[in-house]
Amino acid sequence: MFRGGIGAPEILIILGIVVLLFGGRKLPELARGSGRALRIFKTEVTALHDDDDDKPAKPASLETVEASEADKKREQG
Repeated sequence: MFRGGIGAPEILIILGIVVLLFGGRKLPELARGSGRALRIFKTEVTALHDDDDDKPAKPASLETVEASEADKKREQG
């Protein structure tokens, strides 16, 4: 089954299980939360690899991510 990697049938089965577990209403909220977590993780990793030692890197917080999302929404519409 997984010998050649994960294919389309396996992905569809996984998505079906996720829909059954969380329901259709919770999926957008789950995706939004995952996106925020990944965005925070990415900023933290880039801060660790940042070569500028002139000023200490300020860790990203949920408030910072939410503020940047609000700015993007204002710019779009």
